[in-house]
Amino acid sequence: MWVVSTLTMLLLAGILPDFRLRSADGDSATDIAVTAALGAGAFGLLSALVWPLLVRLLLLVPALVLGLLVFFLNGALLWLALYLNPVERGAAAPETAVVVAAVMSAVASATGAALAVRDDDAYRRRLYRLADRRRRSTPPCPDTPGTVFLQLDGVGHDVLLDAVGKGLMPTVARWLGTGTDDGPTHRLTPWRTDWSSQTGASQLGILHGSNHDVPAFRWYEKARREVMVCNRPTSAAELQARAIEYSGHAGLLAEDGASRGNLFGGGADEQALVLSIATRRRGPGARSRSGYFAYFSDPANAVRTALSFVAEVGREIGQSTRARFGKQRPRVSRGGLYPFVRAFATVVERDVVVAAVMGDLLAGRTAVYADLVAYDEVAHHSGPVSRDAEKVLQRLDRALALIEKVTEHAPRPYRIVVLSDHGQSPGETFRSRYGLTLGDLVRAGCGLPVPRRARRTHSGAEARAAVRAALRRPVEEGAEHYRPTRGSEPVVLASGNLGLVSFPDVLHRMTKEEIDARHPALLPTLANHPGIGFLLVRSEAHDGVVLGAYGAQIPLAELDDNPGPLAAFGPGAADAVRRTHTFPHTADIMVNSFHDPADGEVLAFEEQIGSHGGLGGAQSRPFLLSPLELSPPVADGAELTGAEQVHHVLRRWLRESGGVGRPQEPSRGERAA
Repeated sequence: MWVVSTLTMLLLAGILPDFRLRSADGDSATDIAVTAALGAGAFGLLSALVWPLLVRLLLLVPALVLGLLVFFLNGALLWLALYLNPVERGAAAPETAVVVAAVMSAVASATGAALAVRDDDAYRRRLYRLADRRRRSTPPCPDTPGTVFLQLDGVGHDVLLDAVGKGLMPTVARWLGTGTDDGPTHRLTPWRTDWSSQTGASQLGILHGSNHDVPAFRWYEKARREVMVCNRPTSAAELQARAIEYSGHAGLLAEDGASRGNLFGGGADEQALVLSIATRRRGPGARSRSGYFAYFSDPANAVRTALSFVAEVGREIGQSTRARFGKQRPRVSRGGLYPFVRAFATVVERDVVVAAVMGDLLAGRTAVYADLVAYDEVAHHSGPVSRDAEKVLQRLDRALALIEKVTEHAPRPYRIVVLSDHGQSPGETFRSRYGLTLGDLVRAGCGLPVPRRARRTHSGAEARAAVRAALRRPVEEGAEHYRPTRGSEPVVLASGNLGLVSFPDVLHRMTKEEIDARHPALLPTLANHPGIGFLLVRSEAHDGVVLGAYGAQIPLAELDDNPGPLAAFGPGAADAVRRTHTFPHTADIMVNSFHDPADGEVLAFEEQIGSHGGLGGAQSRPFLLSPLELSPPVADGAELTGAEQVHHVLRRWLRESGGVGRPQEPSRGERAA
């Protein structure tokens, strides 16, 4: 590697005008070669010794900023290496030093990888640099198998099968025995999500055994006068604490576990890029940014990720431009900061999480749970079965192959379980189809002013007419005949194709009768809108009722015999709705969008053409891919339903592996069962 770095430096000195390895009056070829060799050696030593210290000092810097600083810090190290050269002090302009350092780091990384391919011991040593150094002083790990759970965020069961059939995921195809003579090593099992089919509810249930009282991705809590959002650090910490209290145990990873790239910690003692601890500044739990250190401590990794980041930004800009000029439908805006958000999710987060998992495997941890969010981010804006999303699936399969390779060098055997937390359903947005948002429709149904663009739509005009008729006040358009106080205006929130309407001035969950008394036209306006599938409201007469078009009103207790508007959403919808009805913080009105069973489309209340969060289509059908040596998730003919049931299955597999130091106490859900 020293020889290759020396040759690289000589080549760059001959190409770049602002980079030289000789004095102004000239030197012999030997002197120049010696200067290059000493400069390359000094740069390598500084990269190995000084770079990790710089990265550790910058742990408080956000990952995106750190990735951009990589180039400048690396260039500074090269300039210092040239300055310390005892034979001949070369020179480089600052911007040239950045380029030279980046090229040399990339070449060094490629050279190391090429050498390691021919030498398993070298490959093993290279991987061990990613291991958690704090584990070196601990006793040797046991011989029992460890388990690594890899979550492919948002990848539905049918999307996975389709990708395997197209040859996009050869690693998964090999595990399933597709197109090989060796037979399968894994089994594929679909499972059904709760009504709230999104990462917050699913991952909380999977990792902590309870997603009780998580009705959506975001919801309004009247007692706290606060909007809870699953991907907000303070909300994630609160939800994790509630789940621990409700389930009665710390989580799936409480026994020598590691949590990487997740919303929640799962009780792991090692956490990196975990949102629920992101607000902690001090203490043993404040390790969310430490995952960056394991990866960025190698400058070659940092440079490669930074270059891939820039390439991904360019790729997104090119893809969105083609979609816009090609008048692709459906389509949502992909400008602003989105290209950078996508690049972070598909490059930085993926690389850091995979590196952290590799370190955990080589350190011999008992259980590892990691979330790879790349597909979910791209599918929201490009579509679940788009070409853009398929490219991401290919890269995720390569990440699975790399992790599988690392298990061969781990100090204990490992079982790889791959799963998803939900799928995604395609479709237009509610706004693009009808010209107004759910919030506009609710305000119109309440008799509140709506934006001019919404008043011009057919839906907005119908809503205003219904309000005037219900109030028996046929006043002129725009007259403020009915304006409640601001505190009584509804809070309307969207979670994919699930909408939530709450009235903050009423501290309890309002009943249908109370809503009708206050806003006579609101529930009929919503229930009869063609873009809405059904409503859930509390009822004084029936405890809870599902409302649909043409006056449909089905009590929850009668849904099994008469599903009414839930019929289009398939089996299990009634149970999911009944469970959500029992949550303390269920909204006054729960709104699920229209769903077309023929093509699986839904209408997102957010600006997403691939959405999840409610009922309807592939979003409710994720997968569980498990090794055959583990017991089947469910008995033949049974259905795996809900994230909490998935948690019980994963806990059972950990017990079967004998990888826990003590028997895990059964959770509240297991005791009830």
